[in-house]
Amino acid sequence: MEQLKNMGLRRSFFLVSVFCLAAALLLTYGIYRTCARISDRYPHYGIVITPDGAMTETGKPTPEQERIQTLMSRIQIVSMLMIPISGLGIAGVLFYRLKLKAPITVLNDSTERIRMHNLDFSIPEVSEDELGQICAAFETMRIELLRTNQELWRQAEERRRLNAAFAHDLRNPITVLKGTVKLLRQGDGDEQALERLETYTQRIEQYVEAMSSIQRLEQIPMCRKLINTRILHEELRETANLLAPALNRTIKLQEEADIELDHGLFLTVAENLIGNAARFAQKDLAAVLEIISAKTGTMLILTVCDDGSGFSADLIKNGPKPFGKKHEDAAHFGMGLYTSQMLCEKHGGELKLENKPDGGATVTASFLLL
Repeated sequence: MEQLKNMGLRRSFFLVSVFCLAAALLLTYGIYRTCARISDRYPHYGIVITPDGAMTETGKPTPEQERIQTLMSRIQIVSMLMIPISGLGIAGVLFYRLKLKAPITVLNDSTERIRMHNLDFSIPEVSEDELGQICAAFETMRIELLRTNQELWRQAEERRRLNAAFAHDLRNPITVLKGTVKLLRQGDGDEQALERLETYTQRIEQYVEAMSSIQRLEQIPMCRKLINTRILHEELRETANLLAPALNRTIKLQEEADIELDHGLFLTVAENLIGNAARFAQKDLAAVLEIISAKTGTMLILTVCDDGSGFSADLIKNGPKPFGKKHEDAAHFGMGLYTSQMLCEKHGGELKLENKPDGGATVTASFLLL
């Protein structure tokens, strides 16, 4: 029975039909022979010619015997017509119950759940035939829909957080601008007020530019290409030389291999992490910056360590937030870690923040390889 469930629809229908039709024909033959034997027990009106040529007149059956013989004849005729047809009908019922009922029920139930916007379920493996393959394809579609919905929800949530952070950080510059304008209207403004007005106007412009850059990053398409990790290693070395020239730099490449990666996206994340580490490393000659690139399974791992004061507990627990700054700094908006996290997720990976036991911070960025 299990083999029949996993058999193709055409072959299984042929086998079920042949089996039921053969059983129906055997049953018809049995009924026909049984009725013939019953009818032969009673005399038939007529003449019997023996092999030696002698003729013998049979006895005339009684009315009751004639009714029995007529009934047996009718049963034979009806059975030869109805039983084979019934066999084909039973074959259809069996085929439906064995091959069609379970997958059709599963597909109907799944369709109804999806229509109700419920994707939190799984479609069981029904069989290995064509309908089983359709159910498997339906499960793949459900998983993709669920992943798409989760990604849309994540993007909407990130956009909400971004807008809230943007509004929060704009509050202070706008308050200062309003106060400065009020002073100018009252005639109490001076050259310093005008400079303050210009400074905060530029700051708001920079905030708007930061928001626009995030939207552009969300919209850029993935562009993977084959590249050797040795080339990435050299680019990491050049980036560290430019962004952290005063630090003791250690750049390690654990394995040389050809990988498929979005080169530009990787470099953007690397520049953000190296620049961030350079800003928070100790400001002395012993300051250390360590960069490690490694391929682990299907992931490319980029680790950047510094010997600064480390991350806050809230940042490690909740992850980077838009416009999240450790210190007030007009030149930086705290978007480096947030955009790096967004780009890692876009590449199928993640961004992980940790503090080293002996002091300092460690950022690990992962990128999914094909």
